[in-house]
Amino acid sequence: MLDIALPVQKQLEAYNARDIDAFMPWWADDCHYYAFPCTLLAKGAAEIRERHVERFREPDLHGRLLTRIVVDNVVIDHETVTRTFPEGKGEIDVVCFYEIENGKIARAWLGERRIF
Repeated sequence: MLDIALPVQKQLEAYNARDIDAFMPWWADDCHYYAFPCTLLAKGAAEIRERHVERFREPDLHGRLLTRIVVDNVVIDHETVTRTFPEGKGEIDVVCFYEIENGKIARAWLGERRIF
C-alpha cells in the first residue's frame, strides 16, 4: 500500500533543507501549482523548480507542520512558514492541498495569510 503522504513529507523535508534536487523528484513532470483557489502559479516541474530555486535562497526559510490530514489521494497540511521578506523575517500561516497521483504531487494549492 502506497503511503499517500510520503511525497508531501519528503518535499517538506527537502524544502526545509533548501535542497532543490531532493525537492523536485516528488513533483510530477506535468504538475500544477496554484494559489488557492485557482490562480495558476506554475505549470510543470520546470516552473516549480524555477520558483523554488529562488525561494530556497532565503536564509530563514522553514516550514513547521502543525496538522496533516489525508483523505483518499489528497493531503492537506497546515504549516507555519518562516520567510525572509523585504521588510525582514516573518511568518505566514499556510494551508496546502496536495493531490497525489502515482506517488508524486500532481496538483497543489497554497492558501496563505501573513501574520503580523
